[in-house]
Amino acid sequence: MTIADISIIVLILLFAATMVRGFNLGLGSFAAAFIISVAAGMKADEVIQAFPGDFFIMIVGVTALFGVAQINGTLDWMLDGILRLVRSNATLVALVPFFAGALLTAFGTLPAAATAIVAPIALGLSARYKLPPLMMAVLGIMGILSGLLSPLAVFGITAKQQAAASNLAVPGHMPISLLAGSILAGVLVCIGALVVSRSRGLLPKGQIERFDASYTPGGGGVATAVRTIPRTRDLVVTLGGIALVLVFAIGFDANIGLLGTSVACLQMMILGMEPSAAVARIPWAVVLLIGGLLTYIGVMQSLGAFERISQLLTVEGSPMITLLLLCYIAGITSFAASSIAVFVTAMPLIPNVVEAGVSPIGAILAVALASVVVDINPLGITGGLILGSAQEEVRPRLFRQLLAYGLISVAVGPLVVWALFGWW
Repeated sequence: MTIADISIIVLILLFAATMVRGFNLGLGSFAAAFIISVAAGMKADEVIQAFPGDFFIMIVGVTALFGVAQINGTLDWMLDGILRLVRSNATLVALVPFFAGALLTAFGTLPAAATAIVAPIALGLSARYKLPPLMMAVLGIMGILSGLLSPLAVFGITAKQQAAASNLAVPGHMPISLLAGSILAGVLVCIGALVVSRSRGLLPKGQIERFDASYTPGGGGVATAVRTIPRTRDLVVTLGGIALVLVFAIGFDANIGLLGTSVACLQMMILGMEPSAAVARIPWAVVLLIGGLLTYIGVMQSLGAFERISQLLTVEGSPMITLLLLCYIAGITSFAASSIAVFVTAMPLIPNVVEAGVSPIGAILAVALASVVVDINPLGITGGLILGSAQEEVRPRLFRQLLAYGLISVAVGPLVVWALFGWW
């Protein structure tokens, strides 16, 4: 058994250890990188060079920019605007969680943080208008999925960073194509949920009656959330800064992370904000998780471990079947583990599939969507946030529905996203 084989076994053990209380995958990955590097005779400088500094800057910049919008109330203002537009139209009310989730993740909110905001909105509207809790939960999560591969979102940033690190030849329109694919996936599931609900008589047509007048977004059906009313200056500076980042990042290929940190710093000075509040909203736990994993993956790559994994997964003469296997591995692993951790780990396997003839954008899309399509199961963070936002009397039934949905998505989801997006 070679050191490359041992590093693969250690990677599997790292994911298995996430089930152990007190284990941190990010810290564990740094420790594993150190141990394997010592066993392989690598220098410490080689391990440190594997740390993804560009990813660190991008995540810090984007989340700091978004943190300003969240703190000064701009985010609440946008979500309230959506609610005012829909009034009491049944279909539009049902779509609020979808658009809210897409908006949040497209502007860089991490999936777990977006779920923490969207779940109370979805389940609060469910209680207020007597709409099916499962339908509302699915629409919210599909909205989050729709914006997940935005150039400002963590999956979109990771895809770009990992493609560059792996020397993967991708077309210049990759960011737009990835976003279009994730939007299409979310919209298709959204349409399916609405059609099924309406065919079963669970979603009425036209205007619907309000049953719970105490609902406010973010309060889970009860007016408990403390809301910040943004000043006109706050809105202009915040939305102007976000627009500036989007224009220069997408139109002129400027570095999103450096842009985000610069604009966020300028915004906080103009608005007289306390910077510690925005800095505290940077997801340091996620930075540690992905930083540790990518460092360990860098060590594995230098040892030839991913070439070994590719050999084990490759179906000779059928690169698309190989991609399907990779999608199923991503989906099954994500059912109990972090989807972003799974995606980060799977990305180094994509270049070999692409070399065999698969579209690079199609491969990234299929693996990314397979990693997140199972997130709605009640055994993970997403499902827990959804259940916690539901009314007490609907939780037992909603738990069973989410579990069934999650198990079906594990069995069918990777196959569907592979068939729809593997050719992109």
